[in-house]
Amino acid sequence: MDTILERFEKCAEAGPKYKGVARAIIDAVRAGEVQVGEKLPPVRELAWKLNITPGTVARAYTILTDDGVAIAEVGRGTYIADINAKRSVSKGRDAKRDLNWERHNAPVDSEVVSLFSPKLPDCGQVALIRDSFARLADRPAEDLMNYPSRAAYKPAREAVVHWLKNVPLGPINSEDMVLCHGGQNGISLALQSILTGPKPVVLLEELTYPGFRRAAELLRAEVVSVPMDEKGIIPEALERLARQHKAQVLCTTPEMHNPTGLSTPMERRMEIAAVAERLGLQIIDDDCYRMAISHEPCYRALVPDLAWYVSSISKIITPALRIGFVVAPRGKVADLRRVAEHGFFGLARPLADVAEMVLCDPGMPKLSQKIRDEFAKYVQAGVNVLGGYDLVWRNDMPFMWLTLPAGWRAAAFCQAAEAEGVQIRSADEFALRDARVPHAVRISINAQVTLSSFEKAMGRLRVLLDNPPERIAV
Repeated sequence: MDTILERFEKCAEAGPKYKGVARAIIDAVRAGEVQVGEKLPPVRELAWKLNITPGTVARAYTILTDDGVAIAEVGRGTYIADINAKRSVSKGRDAKRDLNWERHNAPVDSEVVSLFSPKLPDCGQVALIRDSFARLADRPAEDLMNYPSRAAYKPAREAVVHWLKNVPLGPINSEDMVLCHGGQNGISLALQSILTGPKPVVLLEELTYPGFRRAAELLRAEVVSVPMDEKGIIPEALERLARQHKAQVLCTTPEMHNPTGLSTPMERRMEIAAVAERLGLQIIDDDCYRMAISHEPCYRALVPDLAWYVSSISKIITPALRIGFVVAPRGKVADLRRVAEHGFFGLARPLADVAEMVLCDPGMPKLSQKIRDEFAKYVQAGVNVLGGYDLVWRNDMPFMWLTLPAGWRAAAFCQAAEAEGVQIRSADEFALRDARVPHAVRISINAQVTLSSFEKAMGRLRVLLDNPPERIAV
């Protein structure tokens, strides 16, 4: 490590720090000062030695792995590669452990297939998480003896900033956000930071994630649905209802709308942002279902003084850790911090440390892509069977939205599907009482059953679609 430190000091001034770290390591390899197969320091350790952020080191390691200078092994670390020999740096390790490393939770065959909520495949994240918890034992003892502090969580927040580097949020830094217990907790924190008065009003899309409604109702807020079209919220209706009800906030999922799967185009987002600016209407942008690069700028980039961004690692790594984050609008972060600190003091320190290790792991970009690729196989299997019907889908979307053919009502179809061992959600579950409800269902992707089991479940749904009831009660 001393060699890397010396070389970094020489090239640190010539450009971004992450490039300086990468250049220092490459120079050390060329000079023979770092050997093939040698393990590079853990991200956090090298960041501490260089007095830079873990995210900076993680970016440097990503450059090295992309260029073939290093090999990243999920949960184990980063090693200098032997490009000519093309041999694994893990040679000589316990072979049985290597075989089990990538997948501890293999898909299972099942006749009953739950498609209520997305279920991620294990492509190595179980091993990474287990290894991260094991590495907690090396952390200083005082980390396990004191109340959480914002300063102590800065490395974890910086890891999130690194994780969000491809999300068009506009300028953000680690001080703009708060870590929370998953996306639902993030929505609640944002609403608590916004709502004032004896009877505040929250605007929701006419088909919406049920967690918005539940969080608003817990705060004794009135919820009002806003009509939508194929592009998302209708701006004219939004402005009319916001003025009529003196609404304080709009909750929306513009990038990957839950449940319909639509993505609000840029032109429509700008119209909605203009309404928000005219009325001082705040926006909670829920991005929890995004699995790939965003299609359009988030509202945090369009109206930085009004938009709150909420996301989590639940749909791309695991929902088990309950790690989420909220990015506050400019000038509102103090309100967000106060709500979080008065509500629960902060995440448990071990969870924050594990989140940092997982998000900064140099193998994470490849692991995330592997998860997306595996998910896409299931999406394609569903499209192959159900694609003849009115189906909304994307390879990077963890569910499909199916508008039912004539002869089927959503509730009856869900009941018939469950009788066939396939559990899906009706459009009614996503609607407010006064909203229009289409005859449609959401079919989530379950990559924890075998692809064969999933295809058979799709086949059973196809049989139902091909054979609707002869009569519909009116």
